[in-house]
Amino acid sequence: MTNPRIARTEEQIAKIIARMLERRIKDPRLGFVTITGVRLTGDGREATVFYTDLGRSLDGRETDAPGHVTNTAAALESARGMLRSAIGQQLGLRFTPALSFVLDASEETGRAMEDLLAQVQAADAELAVRRQGASYAGDADPYRRDDEDDQK
Repeated sequence: MTNPRIARTEEQIAKIIARMLERRIKDPRLGFVTITGVRLTGDGREATVFYTDLGRSLDGRETDAPGHVTNTAAALESARGMLRSAIGQQLGLRFTPALSFVLDASEETGRAMEDLLAQVQAADAELAVRRQGASYAGDADPYRRDDEDDQK
């Protein structure tokens, strides 16, 4: 169970970073970044910021370059000091947490889960087709009944 104060601080840090990325950070390497969450340690000294990169540059162009995610990570890394000082100024904490940025893998995980579910649905549909023409190997009811034993 997360401390309510820590949870509130995590939300505030996420909002501050998102605002700063939108308005003040003008790095051309920075793509269309969304802050998906912040995890703060119990003592408040370290914050892990999770982000996704949707593959667009600041001017709106699609960028499918293989190094685009690496460029975004480098841009966030170079802006870490400015973001940390903004968090310290706006929140007035005794200790401003050290920031580390992690690419959020929930989008890829969700996509993989959807693929697995599609495979399961296809297997179920194939099984239903096979089941239509099938019949029992023996009797429909394989269990003995007491009344059958009495007749013999």
